[in-house]
Amino acid sequence: MPRQRNRPAPSDGRAGTAGPDTATLAFVESPVQLLNVLEWAHTAQAGALTVVVLSPHDPMTRGQLRRMAELARDEGHAVRWEEARGGPTAPVRTIGGLTPLLRKAGRIVIGDPFSRYVQLLLTLTRARDLVVVDDGTATMEFISQLARGERLVRWHRHGSGRGPRDLVFAPFSAVARRRLTPVAEGGARTVGLFSSMPVEPPPGVHVTANEFAWTRARFGPPRLTRAADIVGTSLVETGVVDTERYLEAVRALARTHGATRYFAHRRESTDKLHRLHNETGLEVVRPDLPLELIARRGPIGRLILSFPSTVVHTLPLALLGTEVKVAVCDIDPAWLTDHASPRAQGFLDGVTGTARDVQRLPSTSRMATG
Repeated sequence: MPRQRNRPAPSDGRAGTAGPDTATLAFVESPVQLLNVLEWAHTAQAGALTVVVLSPHDPMTRGQLRRMAELARDEGHAVRWEEARGGPTAPVRTIGGLTPLLRKAGRIVIGDPFSRYVQLLLTLTRARDLVVVDDGTATMEFISQLARGERLVRWHRHGSGRGPRDLVFAPFSAVARRRLTPVAEGGARTVGLFSSMPVEPPPGVHVTANEFAWTRARFGPPRLTRAADIVGTSLVETGVVDTERYLEAVRALARTHGATRYFAHRRESTDKLHRLHNETGLEVVRPDLPLELIARRGPIGRLILSFPSTVVHTLPLALLGTEVKVAVCDIDPAWLTDHASPRAQGFLDGVTGTARDVQRLPSTSRMATG
């Protein structure tokens, strides 16, 4: 399957030559989180900072993170790559190496408040300024749980979350949740959110809109193609949506809208993508950067089709000023697996229903049978 071949333009040196600000630490575990750290730094005029990559195992994620790390360095930021999951002693080694930086940091920027790794690190910092940047649609669930005072549990996770590992980690998670809970006005700690998602934060959380200003200034505008493009999702891999139903919907979308390319999510399985290519004829593209950057650089279709996901909120912002239209397809409740979380349908409906500047398509079940 072909890879996206485009490469970013060289840096124009806007970040200046100042050294990295070791008082500000950013922790990221995915390419999208790192992209949004760059967006936050641009919007906040934060200058150079230190980005710590807690590297995952997944090869596609690691590849995109390395490409994003190149862009971060181009902007003048320091990037510290940690093999945080590289064997049984890796966590101890990683945490030990980061503890001095955590103790000195005055501001911590994080991309995934649900991450146990990040929650553990938050227990070691005295930082008075905490900022959460978008980790996609998970940000919406984080804010909802924070407002209700609930434990931080990912929306697609099935079960009570009270297994042996959860119980062992519970004290660290509780401390992290308290650190992420704003204190009274004028208190010793501030909590900020940098987001493009539609959220209703609890009192005390300061929200700054992520408008993808850095992406639009750095790349594009893109060349547009006549055909439509489909954006893939990992809903099958997370156990939310049935494989056969998903492939049926993709076939219907391709047939109805004349799509020719399928941009795979970094977590989609190779076997599923091979089936998708063979059964639909779509060209499967594994992007080497987050889709917001791929789309902004182009070439990209004049119509982008997606199921409920982060991109229905972010692509209209990244592609502002172009003629690209973004369309979103609902997930039929019958497509959910028996293992899907009871919260899944409501969450997915909320992702679609709150998307701005997107076209709503007919039910995928009607398309698949029409």
